[in-house]
Amino acid sequence: MSRDDHVQLEGKVILVAAGGNFRIRTESGHEILAQLAGRMRRNRIRVVLGDRVTVAVSPYDPNRGLIVYRAK
Repeated sequence: MSRDDHVQLEGKVILVAAGGNFRIRTESGHEILAQLAGRMRRNRIRVVLGDRVTVAVSPYDPNRGLIVYRAK
C-alpha cells in the first residue's frame, strides 16, 4: 500500500507497550495501536508518554497505524 493511501490522524501517546508499540488516543477519542515508522527508527526519534504524534492509519484496518511525526 502506498503512503498516499493512508489517513493521517493527530493524537496523544497514552501507553508505551513492549516491542516498540504505542497506544494512541486520537482527538475524536478513538484508540489506535501504533508502531514507529522506519524513518523515525532510523533517525532515532524518541517517543515518550504524553507526546503529540501524527499517525498514518490504513483505511482497511483503522485500529493499527504507524507513527510518522512527533510534534515539538
